[in-house]
Amino acid sequence: MEYLFDTVNIEDIERFGSCFPYTGVTSNPSILKKEAQGEPLLETLREIRRIIGNERSLHVQVVARNRDEILAEAESLMEKVDSRVYVKVPTTEEGLAAMQVMKTRGIGITATTVYTKVQGFMAIAAGADFIAPYYNRVAYFDVDPKELVSSLAKMIAKHNAPTKILAASFKNITQVNDAFMAGAHCVTVPPRLLHAAYGAAAISRAVDDFTRDWQSVAGDVSITEL
Repeated sequence: MEYLFDTVNIEDIERFGSCFPYTGVTSNPSILKKEAQGEPLLETLREIRRIIGNERSLHVQVVARNRDEILAEAESLMEKVDSRVYVKVPTTEEGLAAMQVMKTRGIGITATTVYTKVQGFMAIAAGADFIAPYYNRVAYFDVDPKELVSSLAKMIAKHNAPTKILAASFKNITQVNDAFMAGAHCVTVPPRLLHAAYGAAAISRAVDDFTRDWQSVAGDVSITEL
């Protein structure tokens, strides 16, 4: 079970990375447009690698749409950002063609924009390291996201494939939990969505109750002062 941060906001990565046990950072052009705020894109990505270290994964998406240009962009990301980057490739016909070549070159692959089983199955067959079903978005197309994730998980288990399901596109924490229960190995979530899940009034009340009960027994003395 792995949580990744779906953001390029440096402050959020540093702030919430000290709280939550995350294993990587994902990005896409839409996130870069929203959060990079005019900063040089490659420098932002290199700074993220510096912050998260080599033990965590960094996923960066190409924007090209045909095989040769996807491959060229993948090689450029490996050279200009980090040789350990997982290159996010849309799971189209051209994307699948590029993935198979990338596999022979030892480039990490995250197959993204997965809306259907056949997309996921093909990406698994192409050797993708991660596949990213869009959990919330598929519901707009009358697809059951839990069933989609479950089917992908069953296929991976059946064929002992090394691919991990990196579920993405969530509107609330319930969907995140449901994705894990359906068989996702990882999820990528805006860290502020995780932060919001800990803002429930009941949690604060419980902590306040414990504090008052302690003070009723020991006063304002902390445990370290006993």
